[in-house]
Amino acid sequence: MVGTNFETSDPYSYQIGFNSYHATEAVKGALPIGQNSPQKPPHGLYAEKLSGTSFTTPRNENKQTWFYRIIPAAAHPDFKFEHNENYNFKSRAANFHMIPNQIRWDPFDLDNSVTFMGGLRMVAGAGDITTKTGLGIYIYAAGKSMENEAMYSADGDFLIVPQQGDMDIQTEMGYLYVRPQEIVVIPRGIRFCIKCASGPIRGYILELYTGHFNLPELGPIGSNCLANARDFEAPVAAYEDTNEDYTVYCKFDGQLFSTIQNHSPFDVVAWHGTYYPYKYDLGKFNTIGSVSFDHPDPSIYTVLTAPSDHPGTAIADFVIFPPRWLVQDDTFRPPWYHRNNMSEFMGLISGSYDAKEGGGFLPAGASLHNIMAAHGPDASTHEKASNVELIPMKVSTGSIAFMFESCMMIGLTDWGLEECRKVQKTYNKDSWLPLKKYFTGPKQGRADLLALNNVEESGNGNGIH
Repeated sequence: MVGTNFETSDPYSYQIGFNSYHATEAVKGALPIGQNSPQKPPHGLYAEKLSGTSFTTPRNENKQTWFYRIIPAAAHPDFKFEHNENYNFKSRAANFHMIPNQIRWDPFDLDNSVTFMGGLRMVAGAGDITTKTGLGIYIYAAGKSMENEAMYSADGDFLIVPQQGDMDIQTEMGYLYVRPQEIVVIPRGIRFCIKCASGPIRGYILELYTGHFNLPELGPIGSNCLANARDFEAPVAAYEDTNEDYTVYCKFDGQLFSTIQNHSPFDVVAWHGTYYPYKYDLGKFNTIGSVSFDHPDPSIYTVLTAPSDHPGTAIADFVIFPPRWLVQDDTFRPPWYHRNNMSEFMGLISGSYDAKEGGGFLPAGASLHNIMAAHGPDASTHEKASNVELIPMKVSTGSIAFMFESCMMIGLTDWGLEECRKVQKTYNKDSWLPLKKYFTGPKQGRADLLALNNVEESGNGNGIH
């Protein structure tokens, strides 16, 4: 059976499709027929529009949803600033440490005393939230469910990658049950509440400030494979009608604000549109690879992409390295050594990563190889892969790694660099300094080259004659 064999079952049903137009109602007849905003919507509801793009965005890119809810989202007192230093998620160059070194983190700690929101920490980022450019990278770790609370980000779309613990997510559009080896995207502005469904939760988040995620173009691959549109799941309408107080948190310009309202923010009885949260089972990713020789570029493992203005270059790609077969002839099969024009932030959901068999890259940990930072397999992986018998082999069985890749230079926050106390100080030393010299050709330096060509070096330092 295709897909991840989860230990827990999903209690909810979903609508299917990526970028599909969905319509759903929890009460029969709640959706108006033939128009969006009748003078009196059915069942005494209010009509409310949520725009994920500008009104005049081209039709094929336009994202909007019409809600039919009990009370409009506008019915709340003023938001107040949350005076908590942990809630500073500002994304500007002045807030970051820009470092060319390879960085790797030990597994981030769990914190059973806080909710998802309280356990949110910014590790790195790029760009400027106020101009909707760039991205933020976070980890979350929590042991308590959010109760009578909701959160939304005005700053960007949340791509959440769980590493531990099931999450029961209530959104304005309905419920999503999300487990490790699934992902969930909660677009900008949509209110949500996360409950710990099976114990403590921990994972990674990429917040996209620029546009929205798309499926990558398939080009010569054809019309199928990688992440197929039919495997994405969106919630069905489910509402909550209560007069209890709710605290609503707003992430705005990298800071947290809150207000208390006397009704549920999850009172949407029906909705239709193209702007909604969705989840995806990474076990359904249809991997493409070489069946002759050489290791293809990791772009073939892209699940979602957020393109920049330059074709083929992404503000953010979400890439996975799932279980897959390697069969190439006469090929160094792990990822090759490289320096990249893109920044690469990697995390490990479970198991091990085939390019880091020397240890140190562990589930719930991470690494960052910034623009043009040289990296690749560690010394022990190189030794093994250079000498192993090249029979067909299955790699990463039972494990999965991922990468947030970006054309932007990624900076580290104070928390990501020092306060988390997880940075491995000897990452470079342990990984690549042990690499041995195997070169068998003649020794050559400048003097050797000049002698070989019968050229005398000038004595004044101005070159050769």
